[in-house]
Amino acid sequence: MAETGGNATPEEIQGLIAVFGNPDIEKRHAAIAALRGIGEAAIAPLIAAMAGAPDNDRRWYAAIALSRIGEPAVLPLIMAMETNPAREFRKYAAAALGEIGEPAADALIDGMGSSDPELRGFLSQALCRIGKPAVESLTRRLGDPDETIRQCATLTLWQMGETGVPDMVENVKDGE
Repeated sequence: MAETGGNATPEEIQGLIAVFGNPDIEKRHAAIAALRGIGEAAIAPLIAAMAGAPDNDRRWYAAIALSRIGEPAVLPLIMAMETNPAREFRKYAAAALGEIGEPAADALIDGMGSSDPELRGFLSQALCRIGKPAVESLTRRLGDPDETIRQCATLTLWQMGETGVPDMVENVKDGE
């Protein structure tokens, strides 16, 4: 099976995704590594697999593969969360975004402008999972012109507890 982006066929990508149902953990891990190597071409099929997974194990492996692909998966994942209201899908998509880490922070905060409060909650969970690397991005958004983003940034920093609150308090002291 192909391990680099341009060489993988849709059938090869689907074959790798199908391995997530294999009981052999080494084969599942090898499939994740191969999908990471494929990169962007695997993002849409992985998101579709996560949405249609018959169980949380397969959803988990799709989320891990997306997190390993990294930054190119951020916007497609957030867009999928906006259009797919299924809680299980959003939960695993948020976990993948949290694992991607700091490169996802600004896009996650931008997504908090959504009118969907449940989506905002999942985006906040992803930022909390990122932790300290997301604090600077959140702190910058405390003065955002969008009131919803300001409130969500404040609440997310508060949820982060000791990780986020000191920066939020410092921002208030500085009059921002």
